[in-house]
Amino acid sequence: MSIKDLYNHSEKRSNLAHFAAIASLAAVDGEINPSEQKVLDKFAVKLDISGEEIREVLKKENKYPVEAPYSSEERLERLYDLFNIIFADHRIDEDEVRLIKKYALALGYSPAKAEKVIRRSIILFRGKFDFEDYLYMMKRKKK
Repeated sequence: MSIKDLYNHSEKRSNLAHFAAIASLAAVDGEINPSEQKVLDKFAVKLDISGEEIREVLKKENKYPVEAPYSSEERLERLYDLFNIIFADHRIDEDEVRLIKKYALALGYSPAKAEKVIRRSIILFRGKFDFEDYLYMMKRKKK
């Protein structure tokens, strides 16, 4: 097996684990509603998850370990993806908060940093942020 094959296998496994975490969050309230399913379908395409893999993830308890990306930007992107699925129904409940905290810790955030990132993310996804946050976002240079 070549280095490229090993990397692709590792990336696929990481994407599958991330998708499984997203699906677990979507199903935390006992069912996946149509708007959550729509977001899951988009993530499946984005993460190159096959129909068979989707069925496997959805029928069994999550058996895929969380693999923390090395860069902080990639970790934030993983959390961002999860907040997208959580807010597909425009709300966040206590079970979802509990799971996102576990996921943030598994990604390598300290408990204090996880709390801070989650709190700020909830504020931003709800669209209820203060002027300082608004000012920071508006002044931030475009890439």
